[in-house]
Amino acid sequence: MIDRKKRPIEILLIEDNPADVLLTKEALSDTKLPFFIHTVGDGVHAMRFLRKQDKYVDARRPDIIMLDLNLPVKDGREVLAELKADKDLRRIPVIVLTTSIREQDIVAAYDLGANCYIVKPVDFTEFCDVVKTVENFWFGIVSLPPPT
Repeated sequence: MIDRKKRPIEILLIEDNPADVLLTKEALSDTKLPFFIHTVGDGVHAMRFLRKQDKYVDARRPDIIMLDLNLPVKDGREVLAELKADKDLRRIPVIVLTTSIREQDIVAAYDLGANCYIVKPVDFTEFCDVVKTVENFWFGIVSLPPPT
């Protein structure tokens, strides 16, 4: 279990839309918990980050991943499948945070091992409320696995 008083929570945000990256950071900015958000804009860089390859050799293992499904190069479904098939990475909780409301995307995400699926609200206030709820649940109630 993570001792939230000893070190910040490491979040990997896999999101290609700079506005959504900014919104997520803004929504988390007044949290009471220490955290650090790492961001990558596509699935290829996400997997390099997680495997500490190339420029990410010193990357910290995230405690949680926030994943958009609609990514360039390698989409979120491919990232999720690869991540959950990797014995060294599969315990990292993955929150799918996407605009897709398609039932087949929801089912596929859970079939691939997503820990939850959240549709991004378009309204800023609603988006902030969703991120706060994620923060309260995942960082306040849930016991996350220790980093390996």
